[in-house]
Formats: sequence, C-alpha cells, structure tokens
Amino acid sequence: MDDEWLVLDGAAGEGGGQILRSALALSMITGQSLRLENVRAGRSRPGLQRQHLAAVFAAAKVSKAMLDGAHLGSTELWFQPGRIVHDEFEFDIGSAGSATLVLQTVLPALWLADGGSWVRVIGGTHNEFAPPFEFFSQSFLPLAARLGAHAEATLVRPGYYPEGGGEIELRVEPVEKWERLDLLERGELRRVSATAVVSHLPAHVAQRELHVIGQRLQLKPAFLTAQRRDESEGPGNFVCVAVESEHVTEIATGFGRKGLPAEDVAAYAAADARRYLDTTAAVGQHLADQLLLPLAIGAGGAFVTLEPTSHLRTNIKTIQAFLPSVRIDVVQLDESRWLVDVAV
Repeated sequence: MDDEWLVLDGAAGEGGGQILRSALALSMITGQSLRLENVRAGRSRPGLQRQHLAAVFAAAKVSKAMLDGAHLGSTELWFQPGRIVHDEFEFDIGSAGSATLVLQTVLPALWLADGGSWVRVIGGTHNEFAPPFEFFSQSFLPLAARLGAHAEATLVRPGYYPEGGGEIELRVEPVEKWERLDLLERGELRRVSATAVVSHLPAHVAQRELHVIGQRLQLKPAFLTAQRRDESEGPGNFVCVAVESEHVTEIATGFGRKGLPAEDVAAYAAADARRYLDTTAAVGQHLADQLLLPLAIGAGGAFVTLEPTSHLRTNIKTIQAFLPSVRIDVVQLDESRWLVDVAV
C-alpha cells in the first residue's frame, strides 16, 4: 500500500493546516495519491477540524477524489485524486473557518483544468491567522496574473468569528502559458492607504482605528477610509493597510475582537506595515508562503523576502516531496533580506 501512496508526516515542520492544504493541492496537480499521518498532531485540538474538512471535501470535488479518514478529529487521511474538473462549485465551511484557505487549496488545480470555473465559498472572510480577503484579492491574485494564472475574486459579504456566514465568489480561468516571475525589488512606493471596516458596530470604532494608523504611519485623511458592511451575519471589525509599490502590493491587517480596544487593533496593523516599510524586501512573510506553490508548478521565479517563516520552510519540503525536480534555494542576503529562488 505505501508503495502506491506518498506518505507525509502532518506533524513535521510547522505541523498545522498548511501541510494539509499544500499536499492536497499538489496531490490534485500531480495525480499522486496522498497519505497524511499525524494531521495537526501538535495543535491543542489535533486532527481535522471543520475548516480543514471543508478544504478536503472541496479538493475531492474538484478532482473527483476517493477519500478515507475524512471526519472530524481524524489524524490520518487518505486522498486519491482523479481528474481535475472545471465547473460551478459551492463550498460551505459550516463555521467561521477561513474561506480564503479553502480557495488556496483548490485554486492551483483549477488553474490547470480544461476550462474556467466559478467558485463560491461560505465561511469566515476575515480571520486571525489566515489571509483576509484583501490580501487574497489585492496582493496575491495580481501577482498570480503576472504568472499567467488569472482569477477574479468578489467579497459578497464579510464573515467574522464566531458567526461566519461570509461569502467569496471566485472566477477562475485556466492557464494558457506560465510566465516566470522575479520580484527582487518592490520598486517605487506609490501609495500607502488604510481602510477600517465595521459591521454591526459603532462607527467611532473605525474612526478611532484610522486616527491611530494615520498618526503611526503619517497618512493624510485622504488616504484613510471608513466603511460599514452590515450585511454580515454578526458583528465584526478589521483594518487593512495597503502598501502599494511599483511591482507589488503588501497588505497589513488587524482584527477586532471582544475586549480588544480599537486602538490596539490599529496599532497592530500599523506596526506590521511599518516592519515592511522599514525594509527593502519586495515580498512580505505571508505573501512569500503563498507564492511558492504557483512558482513551483509554473515557470519558476525568484523573490526577495523577510526572514523565512516555519510555514515557508515547511511548504518547501512539501512541494519537493511531490515535485523532486523543482529546486528551491533560500539564501540570506543581509540582516533583513532573504532570496528565495524557485527553479523548475
């Protein structure tokens, strides 16, 4: 049995959901059957949780896969992919789990399908410890388009913890030709702006956040925007700082939660943006994680980033398990910059 399946240790490296999502994507793309052991074994709630199961079932539907072990709390999963299909898909996480992480799982496969697809995911759209919608749409997808991989995302309504119920729609076109992407410099700084969004909360929350960000990042009022999105199923708040440069847009975010002052939410986002602005690296740490897989399945490329995270190093090992011919080198350039070179 093990000779027919690629066996991965889900507790290795970062040891969380990243291994699962990348492995599912690569299994679909390569056609290699996957056996994942010790799924999230190091987490306080080990095994597959609702959000991870949503990604598993979404991948199975996109690739007509056969499954075993796909149940709540399971620490072992068998995933045998079939043919990638293009269609209209709807995936409901059933909780406030991250919708963008489900999209992250199936999008690489849909780029390699024979035709275009339309995807709706219902769940959380603005979650701590997951890429928010703005990062996905403003930072990641434009760079994917430069690789030749096109998708257009729409935020139908936001969804927050614990109610969820947010909705993202995605239109995906198959890749006609992959292009190499090199992001060695961010280029000229064009604009820094901030947006604060409140749902079913007082407007002054957003105004207080924008005041802090404006002071911390020295932004004029014209670059500070407050929004109300009361179509969400429950209360929520987030702030987004967009650093738009010639070659890349970086997104820094902060998420409100009960008991956390608005000023602290804003200070976190401002500090995250300042860390990026104070370096010359082109790619932030979270974007570096996201770029690896499309570079590896495409035409390759290179980028300069901040200190590699455990997510990135775990992702490298997962990619090379499925694509041993792909070389990924990580070289430290100076105290704050690393070069990641992906050769296919």
